[in-house]
Amino acid sequence: MNWKSADSPQAWMPGETGGRDARVTRCSGEAAGTPPLPPPLPRRYRDVTMPDVLDQSEVDALLAAVDSGTVKEETAAKVFSRSKRLADVEIRTYDFKRPERVSKDQMRALEALHEGFSRNFGAALSGYLRTIVEVSVANIEQLTFSEFIHALPNPTCFNLLSAKPLDGQMCLEISPLIIYPIIDRLLGGSSADLFIPQRPLTAIEWRLVKRLTDRALANLSEAWSAITKLNFELTETESNPQLVQIVPPNEVVVVIGFEIKMGNRAGTMSLCIPYNVIEPMMSKLSQQNWFTYSKKAATDTHLKAMQKNLSGAPVLVKVLLGHTTIKVEELMNLAAGDIIQLEKPADAEMIVQVEGKNKFTGFIGQYKGKRAVRVKRSVKSGDRVG
Repeated sequence: MNWKSADSPQAWMPGETGGRDARVTRCSGEAAGTPPLPPPLPRRYRDVTMPDVLDQSEVDALLAAVDSGTVKEETAAKVFSRSKRLADVEIRTYDFKRPERVSKDQMRALEALHEGFSRNFGAALSGYLRTIVEVSVANIEQLTFSEFIHALPNPTCFNLLSAKPLDGQMCLEISPLIIYPIIDRLLGGSSADLFIPQRPLTAIEWRLVKRLTDRALANLSEAWSAITKLNFELTETESNPQLVQIVPPNEVVVVIGFEIKMGNRAGTMSLCIPYNVIEPMMSKLSQQNWFTYSKKAATDTHLKAMQKNLSGAPVLVKVLLGHTTIKVEELMNLAAGDIIQLEKPADAEMIVQVEGKNKFTGFIGQYKGKRAVRVKRSVKSGDRVG
């Protein structure tokens, strides 16, 4: 088969093997009646190549070459320093638009602090709802406020909190997946086959939810008391989180996610803390200072201070003379001047009680014109009153 020269009419035929357009000319022996080829493309398009496309056989061959070691996989970038090569260095991407403003130690301190809150809040909900409620910390992360808001469902149970003396507000969001079963439980239902409606909470439901948030805020204040004294209060409620703007959209916030389980129902609760709200106390949240605020073993100085404080506390002391048994008829006929004979002999030891507890034995007497008791010994397990 003869080909014409390159100056003869030619055509582009895309899709050839190798992924490039092949420039061919007409064959001199083409059959009669063959439709003419389209006119050539302008010169500025002739050097444009098509993207490489591999068929299935080429993909299989490439994978086989990688498995056999013929083709080497790409390795991680090598890191060098001025003095020596740094081996086994992990390279991570850094987003300058969302810097990590809270350190890892501070994040661990916040997580430990809210783990204590979750246990106390779960116990409070269990007692209030008369059923077992489990609350646990699911995750803690740094986000921008816009990312936090766009991740929430709409409508939802969204609460704005204040934490005096800190400036600014925090957010407490409770998922409808668990808030409606809790409301159903409060109204006497079993929440077994409860349908979760896609609507905002009514005024009555908000009043019921406030009882839960009040208990949550009380436990939050207790948990944060290990760091500093904060007074958490509910300032506003909202069903559409898109309407709430407490900080700029790109402001960094710390989001603590909780998981709430009640029977076969489960949902999430999120506490959003803007960084600019807790920035004044970030130094107290470092891991080193965190252990300073944790409970410590009692030392001699603490024991002496505790004894000094307790030594001035008043206690009630009673002396039991004895006991006896009488009939109801005798009780009804008692009058002034009657004598009730006890079962204990006159010279027997009396029981001395301190705050209702049997502590000592002693003898009744008189001292400086007043009745008195002389302590003889500590109470033993076999001593009886009477």
